[in-house]
Amino acid sequence: MRTAPISPAILLLAAVACAEPEPAPESGARRTAEAGVVDTVWLAELRRAMVRRQIEARGVRDEAVLRAMRTVPRHRFVPGADAASAYGDRPLPIGHGQTISQPYIVAFMAEAADIEPGDRVLEIGTGSGYGAAVLAELAGEVYTIEIVPELAARAGEVLAREGYANVHVRAGNGWLGWPEHAPYDAIVVTAAPERVPPALVEQLAVGGALVIPVGDWVQTLRVLRKTPDGLREEASLPVRFVPMVGEPPDTGG
Repeated sequence: MRTAPISPAILLLAAVACAEPEPAPESGARRTAEAGVVDTVWLAELRRAMVRRQIEARGVRDEAVLRAMRTVPRHRFVPGADAASAYGDRPLPIGHGQTISQPYIVAFMAEAADIEPGDRVLEIGTGSGYGAAVLAELAGEVYTIEIVPELAARAGEVLAREGYANVHVRAGNGWLGWPEHAPYDAIVVTAAPERVPPALVEQLAVGGALVIPVGDWVQTLRVLRKTPDGLREEASLPVRFVPMVGEPPDTGG
């Protein structure tokens, strides 16, 4: 695990418009044959612009994270969105009342998680699968849980199609984590509970980072490092995530 300090950042919500001139009309086989190449080049440029304007400009410096953000085809994880919208600086709906986080937040959380090659990472809230794909570019194995079965199934299909064999998707309750594969070197949570789930703390390896938004109407993205003496807070950031559902009933006396 890396131990580099996390740079402070402020959420900016202005959208970035990325436009590409329309190519001159062509006919027949040539246009058909070249369409895929032109599309690929254009989309790669959209990703580079996204990283440059939305992520690097706000202080994310980890080159592995930046490379992952340039690599993962975000547009393939957003149902019904055109490419320019997929790479815009905003969260987007993915159905079932859920969203895909804006690219900056995905990158910030990945950097804060302090992931090394070979690490085992747990993600709570698979959503579209995009965040899991970014984590998979950094880690050895990614285990990701989604409480909405339809989203879990769709994300699993997209991740498999994109070749992310090191991502394991499960439909289930994120409050309980995935104890069979613990301990995890990092845990990233993409929905906001009102308190830190104890099971996630238990499943985090000593030295690992838990990146989690906490709160109800007022939320804070907390970066918690597990030490032999407990949790140490390393950074925080005001955010707004969908609420984390599925909290087990309190069985305490």
